[in-house]
Amino acid sequence: MRRKRPGQAGTGYRGRNWRQAMACGTVCLVAMGALRPVAASDLSLILPPSTTETRAEMAALSSYALPTGIWQNGILPVEQREGQILRRAYRIEDNTEGTLGLIAPLRDQLRAAGYDIGLECAATACGGFDFRFATEILPEPDMHVDLGDYRFLAATRGRDEAVTVLVSRSVRTGHVQIVQVSPPMAGAASADGQTPDRPPPRPTGASAPPNGSGVATTLSTANRSATALPPGGAAPAEALDDAGRLVLEGLEFASGEARLTGGDDTALKRLADWLRADAGRSVTLVGHTDASGALQGNVILSRRRAEAVRDTLVQQYGISAGRIAAEGVGYLSPRDDNRTEQGRMRNRRVEAIVTSTR
Repeated sequence: MRRKRPGQAGTGYRGRNWRQAMACGTVCLVAMGALRPVAASDLSLILPPSTTETRAEMAALSSYALPTGIWQNGILPVEQREGQILRRAYRIEDNTEGTLGLIAPLRDQLRAAGYDIGLECAATACGGFDFRFATEILPEPDMHVDLGDYRFLAATRGRDEAVTVLVSRSVRTGHVQIVQVSPPMAGAASADGQTPDRPPPRPTGASAPPNGSGVATTLSTANRSATALPPGGAAPAEALDDAGRLVLEGLEFASGEARLTGGDDTALKRLADWLRADAGRSVTLVGHTDASGALQGNVILSRRRAEAVRDTLVQQYGISAGRIAAEGVGYLSPRDDNRTEQGRMRNRRVEAIVTSTR
């Protein structure tokens, strides 16, 4: 009997095969039209057939700040977990589910696998903007988060295993991030006791099993990796087309100031050219600061820096304001050491993130 696609009654993401997986005595993997058990140390989560993996990063021995509560009184409570860390992001095309519809099946699968849900919240209840930028999230465009429409959960199994799931959505696309902490593989530590983070080759994406019942993603010790962003010398158009993001190198901001103080505007000009080449293109400008001062003030300052760049694109280069959004993350995403003047200068920057989906 032909199985229906998600969204039709009876099967799909929340249909018969998903329920079959929940009935397995161990976590199950959908493959070649059948359910088969995998090792207990692996965790398989079934995602809709239209899912594509956009990023995967694995660290053999590292740490992860596991959120244990919501953002409150200027603090996000976390618990440091150490072990093998696997970070993955997914995009679900033609998605009609809300964020609850995206996260509920994953929550149920985690419970069936023996995980305890320690934290679950949605957008404003999590802490809104502050929670989103205080917890670890893979960068745009690999993982997109709508600040007003996202859900998060943190789950643990015993003392050594933890999983967090973050879901969000755009008009017709679902976005999922899964971070898994598991015991390190034997021999993961080097002579000095540490193994540096090393991303393995980036997968081209998850594909649907032949029966159309859903994508099974195995969070395990397999070698997986993300493609590095283009080097700083890459042409701006290539960086935007290939990686979906571009640091606007050359722009200079004085410490504590939102106004541009000069510098090389070549990258800004090429961003304007890239936007002019296709009226359907849009970007979000994300401002960053150095670590001087308090976080709240730096978030405001970084947003003003992004707004200053947007104003320049609109007023000097004639780009429609409706195609450019501006946000700020303060000092939460440094690219250099804030303990040196050179590092602080590099951290005071604005990045362009492609937000058009075609």
